[in-house]
Amino acid sequence: MIRFDNVSKRYPGGQEALSQVSFQLAAGELAFLTGHSGAGKSTLLKLIMQMELPSSGQLFVNGQNLNKLSRRQLPYYRRAIGVVFQDHQLLFDRSVFDNVALPLAIAGYDPRDAARRVRAALDKVGLLHKEQQNPASLSTGEQQRVGIARAVVNKPALILADEPTGNLDPALSAEIMRLFEQFCGVGVAVLIASHDLSLISRLQHRMLVLDQGRLISGMDGT
Repeated sequence: MIRFDNVSKRYPGGQEALSQVSFQLAAGELAFLTGHSGAGKSTLLKLIMQMELPSSGQLFVNGQNLNKLSRRQLPYYRRAIGVVFQDHQLLFDRSVFDNVALPLAIAGYDPRDAARRVRAALDKVGLLHKEQQNPASLSTGEQQRVGIARAVVNKPALILADEPTGNLDPALSAEIMRLFEQFCGVGVAVLIASHDLSLISRLQHRMLVLDQGRLISGMDGT
């Protein structure tokens, strides 16, 4: 699903955010991306989302060489990736239903098909009964689940999550992680950036550990 082959990223001025990173993530696998602040976690996720381009090396997602991805192909590529943010990035001027439906509206889905997909996604995260509420009326944990529903509504092959439990207490954090594990059970690859070692060390999944831009653990599945 994801393959990094000696990928490096240097920013103007010479800062090397990633240095010769190599690893693979299989379909249906969940892995954690961790490391100190500034280790390169956000840069790695941005490379996968094509918000940044590698300075050297090869990056493949779902068999596609991202170095050869054209500008025209980019929107379609991104639609196959669900992204979950720490701060939810929900729109408080519309309902829960409309927040989750937004990616489908942008992609031009038929409204009836979109409604079916939205309700299936909300049911998956346990919030179907709150589809007409404003997200501002929900708890922090419920808002995060709305964000997850929005990320999976178009049935992506890959989910990227950037500190998805950063604002949650331990019980809610564990609940969110169980949701991600359920998606792996149906063949979705999930890569979660997190600094919460106390949480992720209790879960039986691979940890990709970055240190000053180098991958020092987890590249071979250990």
